Amino acid sequence: MPEIDAAKTTHAFQAEARQLLDLMVHSLYSNKEIFLRELISNASDACDKLRFEALTDPALLGSDDELVIEVTIDAGDRTITVSDNGIGMSREEVIDNIGTIARSGTREFVQQLTGDQAHDAQLIGQFGVGFYSSFIVADWVTLTTRRAGSSEEEAAVRWESSGEGDYTLEAASRAACGTDVTLHLREGEDELLDAAHLQSIVLKYSNHISIPIRMPKARPAGKPLDTGDTDVAEQVNTASALWTRPKSEITAEQYDEFYQSIAHDIEAPLAHTHVHIEGRQDYTLLLYVPRHAPFDLWDRERRHGVKLYVRRVFIMDGAKELLPGYLRFIRGVIDSNDLPLNVSREILQHSSDVEAIRNTAVKRTLARLEELADKQPETYRTVWAEFGRVLKEGIGEDSGNQDRIAPLLRFASTHTDTPEQSVSLADYVGRMRDGQKAIYYVTADSFDAARQSPHLEVFRKKDVEVLLLHDRVDEWVVAHLPQFDDKPLQSVAQGDLDLGELAETDEETQPQEPTDTDLKPLTERMQQALGDRASGVRLTHRLTESPACLVSDAPGLSANLQRILQASGQTVPNIPLVLEINPTHPIVTRLKDETDDDRFRDWSHVLFDQSMLAEGGHLADPATFVKRLNRLLLEMAGEGKPRLWTPPGS
Repeated sequence: MPEIDAAKTTHAFQAEARQLLDLMVHSLYSNKEIFLRELISNASDACDKLRFEALTDPALLGSDDELVIEVTIDAGDRTITVSDNGIGMSREEVIDNIGTIARSGTREFVQQLTGDQAHDAQLIGQFGVGFYSSFIVADWVTLTTRRAGSSEEEAAVRWESSGEGDYTLEAASRAACGTDVTLHLREGEDELLDAAHLQSIVLKYSNHISIPIRMPKARPAGKPLDTGDTDVAEQVNTASALWTRPKSEITAEQYDEFYQSIAHDIEAPLAHTHVHIEGRQDYTLLLYVPRHAPFDLWDRERRHGVKLYVRRVFIMDGAKELLPGYLRFIRGVIDSNDLPLNVSREILQHSSDVEAIRNTAVKRTLARLEELADKQPETYRTVWAEFGRVLKEGIGEDSGNQDRIAPLLRFASTHTDTPEQSVSLADYVGRMRDGQKAIYYVTADSFDAARQSPHLEVFRKKDVEVLLLHDRVDEWVVAHLPQFDDKPLQSVAQGDLDLGELAETDEETQPQEPTDTDLKPLTERMQQALGDRASGVRLTHRLTESPACLVSDAPGLSANLQRILQASGQTVPNIPLVLEINPTHPIVTRLKDETDDDRFRDWSHVLFDQSMLAEGGHLADPATFVKRLNRLLLEMAGEGKPRLWTPPGS
């Protein structure tokens, strides 16, 4: 460990930290009392971490040491101090944890700030900024800390800042490990100097904290602050793990307060499930569904809120072995009475006990979501809006629970023609037409592209509902969900379109075979003009307005999936698409009699490119498309006259 310079040094905040601090200075939290909850929660985490490290190094935690959090008031100096004897921090840890916001998703968070206080306050609540909430009520903050296990030479460190552009660091003196955070209150915050008021805040937000919280004994109402009395410290919280108490003894408000503390969220959760399992194993689950998604929801390697305890001893945060990736938005606590205290991530990966806990956690979570979907549809609508795309991952990730996940899925469809994903597969099946055998869907890279797909034309004409799948993960869903309620899922843009009993004529059930032998020369001629751009040209009856569309032959990759894979940088084999033409469209009927080979070739390629654009695709050679289109427009403008120019090489 290099020698630490005792001189005071000044450091600049990371840019994102400065922006967040500026928001805090302007009191974006709707409830200023949140600051005390955040500081006590941080102190509790520090105590938990010390207790965990002491499992392998008992010297860190002396046998007579009691882990405790203290909240003290100095009315003369107008300060509040939150102290703990937890793990503490080294100088480098102070810089990393206080001067920098070392969180995935920080930039995304900052980019979404709007300047609207109500909106930005909500974002801060979702992000969870903990220590920075001090600046809601303080215009100067001093933090003194010493890392557990540090030597005499490794001095404590003092951090100070006004929450503006920079902070200072210097060596300090602290006899034992732990952290003191002293808040120098702003003008107008005098009510926080009243011990009774401060105790009420602690009881409101932090009564469940399992570490004892001590405060000066509250004075009788009306007793002045400057009497010189020596306050006697007393424990103000119950200091019992909330999840260990019977559900009948826990109020809805206490459940919400516990969630807000562990998730650093200013809003209450949407729902929770609390269960104690006894038998071959003994463990407790208390899991929450948040109201809003975190900013790094799409970082599958990061897990936020499932804390693992063993016999009420905190072991680790974000244990991904306890919940699958598609439930990574769940917050809460899992406490086992059977796992060893020295459990490691390697042990978690190969433990049958952990596998049993995981299975129960998944089933209980899915059961709670099913209950919301069935009995509280408006609440579930919020769940889906925030976490629906993540839940969809479960179809391919968790085949054992696929039958439970599928009914929870929601999609947009032609039934509503709105972007909101509100249609369940059960809803769709309940509206299926007589004689309809399949659940039809179309995939695209946006809702508008899906809604306007030419493949929908015959379905709209026959009033047959089609699911409009426009999330990238939807391709993953349909690849792993071949059927629902014994009804196959069928793409309207892949393979043969068999409408079965919905078809009005046999022609619609066999769109690949020409119905007019006079058009067979046309399809062969177009195939020759397109070359290897198209794997085939055939007639179709799936179109009623458009002249042509592109389809991929099942079971090949869909055109949309090919685009997704290419956009992600993956190598995708070139799979030519089939061009299907509408035999009743005027352009097609006119092409049948076209004698000019150059003009016929131009029209064939333009129809192909237009079909690609209609599906939301991108042209490999847009310049050539524009030239062909301009040639045809010029010729149409001068119809009956000689060609205005001759394309090079023709």
